[in-house]
Amino acid sequence: MGLSRLAALHGVATSFSPSADVTVPVPEGTVVAVLAALGVDAATPEAVREALAAAESAAGSRMLPATVVVWAGEPLPPALTALPAGAELTVRPEEPAEVPPAPMCVPTGGTVPAESRPADVRAAVDPAAPAQGAPSRAPAAPGWWTEPPPGVHRLTVRVPGTPGRGSGSGEPVTETCTLVVAPAHVPQPPGRSHGFLVQLYSLLSARSWGMGDLGDLADLASWSGRSLGAGFVQVNPLHAAVLGNPTDPSPYRPSSRRFPDPVHLHIESVPEYGHAPDPAALDDLRRRAAELSEAVLNKGALIDRDAVWELKRQALDILVAVPLTPGRRAAYCDFLAEQGQALEDHALWCALAEVHGSDWHTWPAGLRDPRSPETARARGELLDRVDFHCRLAWLTDAQLAAAQRAAKDAGMAVGIVHDLAVGVHPGGADTWAQQDAFAHGMSVGAPPDAFNARGQDWGLPPWRPDALAASGYAPYRGLLRGLLAHAGALRIDHVMGLFRLWWVPEGRPPTEGTYVSHDAEAMLAVLVLEAHRAGTVVIGEDLGTVEPGVREALARRGVLGTSVLWFERDWSGTGRPLAPEEWREDCLATATTHDLPSTAARLTGDHVTLRHRLGLLTRPLDEERTEDGTDTAEWLGLLSRLGLLPEGGDDEEAAVRAVHRFLLRTPARMAGVWLPDTIGDRRPQNLPGTWDQYPNWRLPIADAEGRPVTLEELAASPRLHRLMDVLRLRQEPPRTRTAPPGARPS
Repeated sequence: MGLSRLAALHGVATSFSPSADVTVPVPEGTVVAVLAALGVDAATPEAVREALAAAESAAGSRMLPATVVVWAGEPLPPALTALPAGAELTVRPEEPAEVPPAPMCVPTGGTVPAESRPADVRAAVDPAAPAQGAPSRAPAAPGWWTEPPPGVHRLTVRVPGTPGRGSGSGEPVTETCTLVVAPAHVPQPPGRSHGFLVQLYSLLSARSWGMGDLGDLADLASWSGRSLGAGFVQVNPLHAAVLGNPTDPSPYRPSSRRFPDPVHLHIESVPEYGHAPDPAALDDLRRRAAELSEAVLNKGALIDRDAVWELKRQALDILVAVPLTPGRRAAYCDFLAEQGQALEDHALWCALAEVHGSDWHTWPAGLRDPRSPETARARGELLDRVDFHCRLAWLTDAQLAAAQRAAKDAGMAVGIVHDLAVGVHPGGADTWAQQDAFAHGMSVGAPPDAFNARGQDWGLPPWRPDALAASGYAPYRGLLRGLLAHAGALRIDHVMGLFRLWWVPEGRPPTEGTYVSHDAEAMLAVLVLEAHRAGTVVIGEDLGTVEPGVREALARRGVLGTSVLWFERDWSGTGRPLAPEEWREDCLATATTHDLPSTAARLTGDHVTLRHRLGLLTRPLDEERTEDGTDTAEWLGLLSRLGLLPEGGDDEEAAVRAVHRFLLRTPARMAGVWLPDTIGDRRPQNLPGTWDQYPNWRLPIADAEGRPVTLEELAASPRLHRLMDVLRLRQEPPRTRTAPPGARPS
């Protein structure tokens, strides 16, 4: 009981339920290892007793939790309403106030002392707050409370003379905690819209350097917004990858989630390109890049990210040597100031990785600490390379902004939808710069379930919930601000991770992991706050096993879910496909994702054949084909009954169109079209459970015959336009993009 109680106090599960009627105990050794990663010694019975006594004493003596969340327009949380009468609250705002913060006081006897009336607090905490009596909260808020402005603040509570508290009877007690004041929900998409889902690297154009880039993204957004009425383009994570050759091609295992990867730069769009002192060298690099593209598009080669980066790195070395104009120098300095220490750490890691390798755990001991004297000396010695990587972050940021600007200029309601990966590489820049925030010796994964009896280990170290709370969620806030800066929407991969994650101790199989909980209310509040500031829609990838209550909590805060056609069945009843009117409204509806078969492969059964060829089936091929065929036939039958498949089920292209007609019949706020589906591509971009057996993350978009297709060919594809006509016919009236002359400001 002692270990279970200790684990519960630290958010560590000692059992889990893979299904409603099954409970599986977590091995004691796992619980002990996870607690150790959280800084809690539970290795012996005596250590457990001491740790439990300390934890219970701390919990029992505190008035406040580590973080208090206040939602705008909603009743105050019990942590505040349960404070004793006479308690004084002082809120120190996130940004310095124009006047010193003044206390507010929980009244004794139901009256508000004049010195603690809300007017005084408003003047101190938020000089722009409405006057006394102007309602800024729900009526349930007590009269003594004046809501601070949205933000992450420091709350101090002082209780004067409370017997039984403090170092002696009657002595005042003072506590502080993080106070998150957030809007009630994130921004919502303006009306219904459809758009494309694409892995950017796979989208080559005639001008690409061997893989898709931010210039291609801007062009895709501009074309699809103007010509097809698309409202958004969703891309894979564009996070900075781990340096090295070979590097990990997965965009979901980056070095840093805070900063983008310069491999996505469109080199010719860098303003200094036209002023390079050696244009012949750039011409030679362009020629070699064209050869890379030629090999991918016409010779069966895979996308070689390392080869692309080597050419772009050489080009960028030339361009960074070009002096910046005064205006661009000023803009660069502003960027450095805005990004601060986080960018300097990221750039220094990149510079050190060029010298010592991409896993900081293998560096000389002194360099493993970003704040050591040895690291400070290295920073001075590598100043040019640090500046180089800072400059690349700035250039990439500018092209991300240009892509979103192109999308909005094309009339897109949302624009670019960026993707947030679950975690980062254990040897990358984020884990080096934020070592205290990560649980070392742990990896994020998934427990065993009906689809994977062995569980999953993703090789991503998790954030420590206690460290995040102690920092006021600074790493999380910085990450969100960076991603949201140029996003119309943010997709969060495995959004259930805001609530809990499956931790796997190093050296143990995924089956011997356990869940560790976050303060979900705080994680959601910070997300809502930052999305509100950026004006950004949020989409949660909530596929698979989802803890009860999670989808409801996300929906309450306006976070859209993700609904994939093939998974939308009446699982608690008949098991049959859900009729379109039974789908949820607050979601992105789609036919597939990057981890699933394309729609054509699903309809034809090609995905079963592929998994059989790679030895991934757990049952005989005939059984798999029979079950898959039955599943597909059920869906085709529903499509036919609804009149969405007039051509009949034998026409694969017509069936793909019918699937998308169905998505438009649902009330979903956003309908996503997997870009490879528009031309009948049958190859998945990623096949979970494979590494060398399948070229994950390295395939260009191809047609039904497997022939790679460029962006220019996509735009001219009759098959694509036949599919998109389905969506255009159901589209809302076109938006006016230009104000009439009389309405333009003079």
